[in-house]
Amino acid sequence: MAGHSKWANIQHRKGKQDKLRSKMFSKLSKEITVAAKMGEPDPDKNPRLRLAVKAAKALSMPKDVIDRAIKKSTGGDAADYTEIRYEGYAINGIAIIVEALTDNLNRTASNVRSYFTKCGGNLGQTGSVSHGFDRVGEVSYPFDAGDADTVMMAALEAGADDVVSDDDGHWIYCAVENLNAVSDALEKALGESTESKLIWKPQVLTEVDLDTAQKLLKLIDMLEEDDDVQDVTHNFDIPEDVAAMLDA
Repeated sequence: MAGHSKWANIQHRKGKQDKLRSKMFSKLSKEITVAAKMGEPDPDKNPRLRLAVKAAKALSMPKDVIDRAIKKSTGGDAADYTEIRYEGYAINGIAIIVEALTDNLNRTASNVRSYFTKCGGNLGQTGSVSHGFDRVGEVSYPFDAGDADTVMMAALEAGADDVVSDDDGHWIYCAVENLNAVSDALEKALGESTESKLIWKPQVLTEVDLDTAQKLLKLIDMLEEDDDVQDVTHNFDIPEDVAAMLDA
């Protein structure tokens, strides 16, 4: 299926995921606070907050940390964050979308631009690469949630548009405005999902060689380790033989 990167979902960097866990807690807490501040502090009445809380629970974030992030939105000490999207090209014309929540636009823009420059890429204008991606909802399930046919039937009945199943799990795609409804319906049919979120889904994926993969991963690591950056999306895929060399 176009745009489904097995690599993006496997994230071979298991150790790195553990290292990023505490940073992810911080990023999710920020998203929870911003979502609660923009709407109702009740996840049942605030779709964005509900998605943020679900993502936090998927990472086993303690309930008291989640509650504290929600309460922070109603206190006077909550920083004013601005949502901003950066778009640019990495080496070999690979498209990168960076989504950030920041209380200092100048700092964030300067940092993101420097990461691209250091890694042989360049930051473009908003809209310069996003035309090659579709904004969709994605609900993911582990492999043992059911066989491909069972998940496909549940997804279609839930109102989803597409499903990808492989040995690593199931990924269900739907329109942005249908994400919460589709996620709820799937939960009744298949149980709790691994993740439910809005994504930028690349229309076409570009396979890369070892040298390019190493340089791209360096850029993504730099971006993901920045406290202002919430999400990084790209349109490259790493073939299994190249991934094996990266892991070696």
